[in-house]
Amino acid sequence: MTTEASHPLYVPLAPLAAPRAEEPRRRRRPPVPPAAPPVPALRLAPGRLRTGIAAGAGGVGLLWGLQARPSARLDVLFASGAHLTGLLAGYGVLVLLLLMARVPAVEHGVGADRLARRHALGGRYVLGLIAAHGVLALCGHAVHTHADLFTAAGDLLSYGAIAAATAGTALLVAVGITSARSVRRRLRHETWRAVHLGALLAAALGFVHQLAGPDIAGGLLTRWLWSLAHALVAVLLVWYRIVVPVRAALRHDLRVAEVRDEGPGVVSVLIRGRGVDHLRAEPGQFFRWRFLRRGLWATALPFSLSAPVRDDTLRITVKALGDHTRRVRRLRPGTRVLATGPFGALTAHRRTRRKVLLLAGGVGITPLRALFETLPGGPGDVTLLYRAPDAASVVLREELEAIARERRAALHFLLGPSDGSFDPLAPRALRNLVPDLAAHDVYLCGPPAMARAATASLRRAGVPAARIHSEDFDRA
Repeated sequence: MTTEASHPLYVPLAPLAAPRAEEPRRRRRPPVPPAAPPVPALRLAPGRLRTGIAAGAGGVGLLWGLQARPSARLDVLFASGAHLTGLLAGYGVLVLLLLMARVPAVEHGVGADRLARRHALGGRYVLGLIAAHGVLALCGHAVHTHADLFTAAGDLLSYGAIAAATAGTALLVAVGITSARSVRRRLRHETWRAVHLGALLAAALGFVHQLAGPDIAGGLLTRWLWSLAHALVAVLLVWYRIVVPVRAALRHDLRVAEVRDEGPGVVSVLIRGRGVDHLRAEPGQFFRWRFLRRGLWATALPFSLSAPVRDDTLRITVKALGDHTRRVRRLRPGTRVLATGPFGALTAHRRTRRKVLLLAGGVGITPLRALFETLPGGPGDVTLLYRAPDAASVVLREELEAIARERRAALHFLLGPSDGSFDPLAPRALRNLVPDLAAHDVYLCGPPAMARAATASLRRAGVPAARIHSEDFDRA
């Protein structure tokens, strides 16, 4: 038998000066400082955003009330109504621009799709206020001058500020028409975007009109505050939609590193750069990607991360559904990429329960795959249900199965046509797969029709609406 002392590579240690000579003293290593926790992203809660908007509207109403002069005269009543609706419309335009300024704290706290919905709803209110303002002002001027409506309209348009406001209104109406779903589906994204940019010019023309009106021009403090509000929104728009993306492009130098086939019509694009961790992208979030090659550079495409950030590499997984997504498959390594973001609130911060259900449909698996890997939890705490028409349509299957094995998490593929006799997303079917479903937080991402049906089923299965977290990336 070969003992330690007789082993040819064994060399006995010389005794060292120590309190106990028979034990060698071990050199103490300096303690390793703990890693600094990541700085949490600033998030503005949806309730606070609503409160802030309402408080601003109340301030505008107070401004009107302080300057109103009570009178029973018909022309004064028309004029007072015109002043109030005009001030609220001007304030509403500022709110709409702020919602779409891509301010990170607002995007991370509220969610890009919710902001888009509120922007669309707010646009209808603003157009209604503008129409009311125009009608009331026209009626008031007609009564005051004892003229018919056509003569009064011609008289009003002779004023430069009113003509500017009329042109701005026409631009806003064009934006509203092209934003209707039935119209937008028929337009190219570039056309819709070009028309939508007209809202910026409309806001500027409206500002010129407001400065000439009695409510704003009547006092130095009022004029200063109104101008400051417009300047603040303009700075936010320029900073977050122009300066920040350009600065990020220069700083991170993002380029396509690899394009991998993941299945029929599906590819993953690996994008590598410098200091990518400084982007502070969280699993579940998305970027707006602009690939600088022919046919893609003019459009910013919203794609979520399909894996956590590693080694200065971002990954997105794209299914060919249109001209732009088909061109993504033909990207070459080295193609420069401009990325704006991260955006979205479908992240771990929404979690309120120990147990989590991830419910994906189609290519909506991409943000949930990243969450499936990273959401904290022990065995059985995280469950992923993946709805797809057939096995060939399942994306990233091997990765999902590997994550499930490593985490000892539940993974179910719900396969079958959407119009089949059995609905795997029905309330009873969901409760069979997840018996304590009502005790879960649910993260949901998929096609709009599937997401609506799944939300209704989850509600009927006992999941409160506040614990169903979803985000529509197409709308965002």
